[in-house]
Amino acid sequence: MTATLDTPTSAGTAQAPAAVVLVRPHHFRPNPETVADNSFQRPSRGGDTAGPAHAEVTALAATLEAHGVRVHLVEDTGRTTPDSVFCNNWFSTHPDGTVVVYPMHAENRRGERRADVLELLARDYVVTRTLDLGAGVTPGTALEGTGAMVLDHRSRTAFVCRSRRTDPALLQRFCRELEFEPVVVDAEDDGVPVYHTNVLMSVGTDVALVGTGLLTDAGQRRRLVAALEGSGREVVDLPRDAIRNFAGNCLELEGSQRLLALSERAERALPDGVRAVVENHVRLLPVPVPTLELAGGSVRCTLGGVHLVPRNGSDRQR
Repeated sequence: MTATLDTPTSAGTAQAPAAVVLVRPHHFRPNPETVADNSFQRPSRGGDTAGPAHAEVTALAATLEAHGVRVHLVEDTGRTTPDSVFCNNWFSTHPDGTVVVYPMHAENRRGERRADVLELLARDYVVTRTLDLGAGVTPGTALEGTGAMVLDHRSRTAFVCRSRRTDPALLQRFCRELEFEPVVVDAEDDGVPVYHTNVLMSVGTDVALVGTGLLTDAGQRRRLVAALEGSGREVVDLPRDAIRNFAGNCLELEGSQRLLALSERAERALPDGVRAVVENHVRLLPVPVPTLELAGGSVRCTLGGVHLVPRNGSDRQR
C-alpha cells in the first residue's frame, strides 16, 4: 500500500500519524540523572507524582481517542525507569516500514526499550525492518530518537540541536540508513545547550513552529528557516518564553481532523498572532500535563508516533 505524501489514510499522512504509542507510568518522578543538562526540568517539591502522572496519561489517551487518533496504551509498572512515559526517545517508525531503536544517554533510561512494544508494532503494522542503533555502542553514547531529531518525513530532513543526547556518528548512520539530510544547529537556553530538538521546534504538514531566538548562530538560523520554507511550510517563530513553556513540544496528528497535540501550558503561552497563524492550518488540542512537565518534557515527548501502514483488520483502537 502506497499513500501520497499529504493524503490522509488509515496510517495518517507522511508527517501526521493517525496512531500513537503511549506508555502509562505507575512510578513516575523527575529523573535525577537527567537534571544536569535538562534546563526544562523542575523539582517536584515533594508529594505524590506517580498518581497524577498516571491520571494525566490516562486523560491524554482518552482525549486523543475521542478525536479519532488510534492509541496503543502500554502499562509500565517498573520502578527503575522514571522517564518511561517519554517513549519517543527510544523508538521511531517510518512510512517505509522501518522501526528504529535508539540508545539513551542516562543509565536509568536504557531500560525503557521494550520488546513487547516492538512486537505490538510488528503485529498490527507492516514492519519491514528493525534498525537498532544502540547495538555495540559504548554505554552513554546516545541518539535519543525523535527527541534528539525532529524529522520532516516529506523532505527527508532531520533537524537536530547539538547536545550530549545526540552522537554525531549515530546521527550520520541514521541519515545514511533512512536517507535523511541533517540540519544541525546550536541552541541554548540561559547558556545551557537545549537538550532535545523537540522542545525547540515542531514540523507539521503545512506549518512549522520554531524558537529561532535560541539558536546561537545567525547562519544556522537562516539555514534552518530556509529548509523549512523550502519544503513549502509556513514558519512560525516562537518567542523564548513560549519555548520555555513547551509551546515547541507539540505533534501534529491525523484524527477526525488534523490536530496539533500540545499541553494546556503550551497553548496558553502562544501569542495571539502565533495562535491565529497555526489555527489556519491545524486544530489545537491542548491537554493538561503539569506533573509530566516537571520532568522536562511535555505532550510531544509522550507520543510515539506510528507512521507505519496498518495490517488488514488491525484498525481497531487498542
